[in-house]
Amino acid sequence: MEPLIYAIGDKKPVIHPSAFIAPGVVICGDVEVHEDASVWYGSVLRGDTNKIIVGKGSNVQDGTVIHVDAPQWGGLPTIIGANALIGHKCMLHGATVEDGGFVGMCATMLDGSVVETGAMLAAGAFLSPKKRVPAGEMWAGMPARKMRDMREGEAQMALMGAAHYVEEARSHRNAMENL
Repeated sequence: MEPLIYAIGDKKPVIHPSAFIAPGVVICGDVEVHEDASVWYGSVLRGDTNKIIVGKGSNVQDGTVIHVDAPQWGGLPTIIGANALIGHKCMLHGATVEDGGFVGMCATMLDGSVVETGAMLAAGAFLSPKKRVPAGEMWAGMPARKMRDMREGEAQMALMGAAHYVEEARSHRNAMENL
């Protein structure tokens, strides 16, 4: 099963040749996937009414859904910076994950929410609209609130995870080429 990648009107996905797009992924509309980024099995990136950006070296793990709001409704794009880690089965809607941000598995981010560089939204957390997880903090819960300050070395977890997924994507691409 190949990924399904298509334009909506004049909004066409732009995918860097080094990016890995797994089989079963749907990418449509105004979506950019940058160098060494990866989008994993079963994810949907729907940029039909606004822009989605997946930055260099970032990964969007299996089963994640990313969408946007239309500008005429005050909506925002979804922007994922460089070397960010988006865990399995996340939902991002009109949200921003800055460079090196970490979004844990099954977390949800709504319109205008932000995970800053060196911050973590814990697995299963629900980040309400316009909430911001500051650098150096870990937020968790429903709704998400500050759980604690990040411990030494934890802010590097997203960067290490992103680097791991760049290598993992190369392995998967090689495996598919040898089928």
